[in-house]
This record gives sequence, structure tokens and C-alpha cells, in this order.
Amino acid sequence: MSIADTQLPFSKIRSANGLVFLSGELPIAEQGPMPEGIAAQTDLTLQRIEASLGSMGLGLADVVQVTVHLARAEDFAEFNAAYRRHFRAPLPTRTTVVAQLLLAPAAIEISVVAAMRSQS
Repeated sequence: MSIADTQLPFSKIRSANGLVFLSGELPIAEQGPMPEGIAAQTDLTLQRIEASLGSMGLGLADVVQVTVHLARAEDFAEFNAAYRRHFRAPLPTRTTVVAQLLLAPAAIEISVVAAMRSQS
């Protein structure tokens, strides 16, 4: 059994005080194997994040903070190129770290904080 198949003790998405917190998302395809390469994994992970935010009526434009965990420092430039395709100004703040990820062959895990839109 993989870590993705277990019930882990955390919420995937929570809102509090006008912010939406999304737990780390991985490049897990709905069908088929995990894509190879950091660009494809970044694209899929951000698509999954966008879908989760959509359940709260939000999108990537509402993201104010991003935390990225990369399995390999040498993937940073290619990751950055893929990341740029998904975010527009004003860009969210971002922290990127190199870390050992628990679900191989994932090369990336991303968590975000988004701001809820004010109701007028």
C-alpha cells in the first residue's frame, strides 16, 4: 500500500479568516502512471491545485503564497519555466526547498494559500 492509498490525519483543504489553505499536492494522474519529468509533473500538480481551489470558487489568480518541495535541485530551472505558465502578475510569494519526497517517483509537491474574494 502506498502513502497515497492511506487515510492520513490532515485536511486537504481548509478555510479560515478569508484564506484557503491547500495541503501539499502531488502529480498524481487520475488515470495512468505519474508523468515523467519535472515540467509535466509541475503542470499536473498545478492543474490539480486549480481543480481543488475551484471547489471553493477560486483559481490560481487567488493564490497569495506557494510552497514548493523539489526532489532535485537540478530541476529548479525547468520547474520555474513550467511554473511561469500558470501564474500571472501579481505573482504569489513563494518558497522553494529541496526535500526528500515520500511518494516516489514524485519530483514535486506544492501547497498553496489563497485569498477568498470579497463578497460585494
